[in-house]
Amino acid sequence: MKALQIGDLTVPVPIVQGGMGIGVSLSGLASAVANQGGIGVISSVGIGMSYESKGKYSRKSNLEGFIREIRKAKELAPNGILGANIMLAITDFDDMFKAALDEKLDIVFVGAGLLIKKPETVTMDEFVNSKTKIVPKISSARAADLTFRVWAKNFGRVPDAVVVEGSKAGGHLGFKKEELTGKTKSLIEIVGETKEVLKKYEDEFGRKIPVIAGGGIYTGEDMYETMKAGADAVKVGTRFVTTYECDADMNFKMQYLEASKPEDVIIIDSPVGLPGRAINNKFLQQIAAGEKKPVSCSWQCLKGCDYRKIPYCIAEALFNAAKGNLERGFAFAGSNGYRATKIETVEEVFDDLIAGYYNSSDVEIEEFAEVA
Repeated sequence: MKALQIGDLTVPVPIVQGGMGIGVSLSGLASAVANQGGIGVISSVGIGMSYESKGKYSRKSNLEGFIREIRKAKELAPNGILGANIMLAITDFDDMFKAALDEKLDIVFVGAGLLIKKPETVTMDEFVNSKTKIVPKISSARAADLTFRVWAKNFGRVPDAVVVEGSKAGGHLGFKKEELTGKTKSLIEIVGETKEVLKKYEDEFGRKIPVIAGGGIYTGEDMYETMKAGADAVKVGTRFVTTYECDADMNFKMQYLEASKPEDVIIIDSPVGLPGRAINNKFLQQIAAGEKKPVSCSWQCLKGCDYRKIPYCIAEALFNAAKGNLERGFAFAGSNGYRATKIETVEEVFDDLIAGYYNSSDVEIEEFAEVA
């Protein structure tokens, strides 16, 4: 196991915490992961809902809440590496991206769409020469090639790294529903294909482009197999939900503990037009049966959402769940969400992942400790 190197940024332990919204990974979880030597990630989506009464929020509260969480995380992890997960699909993407750069976060992960245009809120110089590392999330080698080709042509640079997310991830997924219910390429296959695509860009720009792999990684053994296949780091989300430091309510975490078999984690049709993976519960069963929930839209927080046509507001449902009200919401989870059996600390998760990694390899764990 080597430290993850993204340009001049060194991450001692190659573990990136998944940015889980709404309200699941804020400053508490992100700082705890950063203090263990990984990359702690704040999810920016819907973040303002935590700063307004009754879950109503605005563009202004979203931005203010995001900045507040970044500063809190920096206070809690002054020497740690911190990032944000910002969805292209959110209406205020440009504002949140600008705030991440202004607050000097170490890294920004961009998903839910391909980052092939410069955000309007930043200058070309800020975008091209940003000290904050910019890392798109993709689900195929083809998407990686398109993103890097556009960047090379239009910006004269390429992203600092790339996250490859496989079909076993939680939340909204970059796959068609029929792909998720049938045979899809494994994460390891996508990693290999993406690395092949990136070779020409590494040669052209004279530097290594790290590949971070996520989706279904739950154990140290998973981590070892994925990195053995060529990934430079892994992204872990689901495993960190059932930690004391996770920012979600204990009732949210109990959804994971109460799930006991693979069938408890299901694929759903999100009202914003994307498939997603979540833990089955009464709320989702009601939706599947054709029930509609009252929708009161404070503002259009997602670009592709028409609140007049949707059966429920996903932002409100996820916010309710994160606050512990599972009667009015549900929990997103990766395919291994049912495997959780206890609440533990982030430090214990790191220890278990690292031990599992070395149990699968021929290297003594003491050797890594000396390097780290």
